[in-house]
Amino acid sequence: MPKSSRKARLISSRTVYRGPVFTVTTDHVQEPGGVEVRRDIIRHSGSVVVLAVDDSRSTPGVLLERQYRHAAADYLWEIPAGRIDPGEKELEAAKRELLEETGYTAAKWRRILKFYASPGFVAETMSVFLATGLRAGEAQPEEDEIIYKRMVPLPTAVRMVLSGTIRDAKTISSVLWLDHTARAAGPKKRSARK
Repeated sequence: MPKSSRKARLISSRTVYRGPVFTVTTDHVQEPGGVEVRRDIIRHSGSVVVLAVDDSRSTPGVLLERQYRHAAADYLWEIPAGRIDPGEKELEAAKRELLEETGYTAAKWRRILKFYASPGFVAETMSVFLATGLRAGEAQPEEDEIIYKRMVPLPTAVRMVLSGTIRDAKTISSVLWLDHTARAAGPKKRSARK
């Protein structure tokens, strides 16, 4: 078997912390190269991310939130996101999170990205859904969520990424995906109108 397709062999695993959002395990593994090591892993059920886009105008708008994040010790600009509850499907979770955090619902949904948040020690995947055909409504945030929302034109969101104003990885990857997709589709749309 080629080295690149080999996987680590789990020797032992012990749960060292169990909390309401994640658990931490200490794993002893034999890496694909044969070395035995200890790996402390944060285990998480996975998260959904919503790239909510106002596509009713010629320049798309991106729905951004600003909220305090204790781990960053600062207020961050982000797109809506949250944990997948036990027994919940990804799309159901995405729709729930968008409504809870912003009050918006969407007519069209499509998963566009799925990635690991920090694969060196966090076993959490993030699935990004593109939500379009937005309709505003009343937010239903959880008790500890104080969220400010703003619809930002895509070029402004890209500038916020490039200037370091947006520092959240899921938001950075989603905004840049949308910008790339919009640029790639731009000439096709223009030629179709001729």
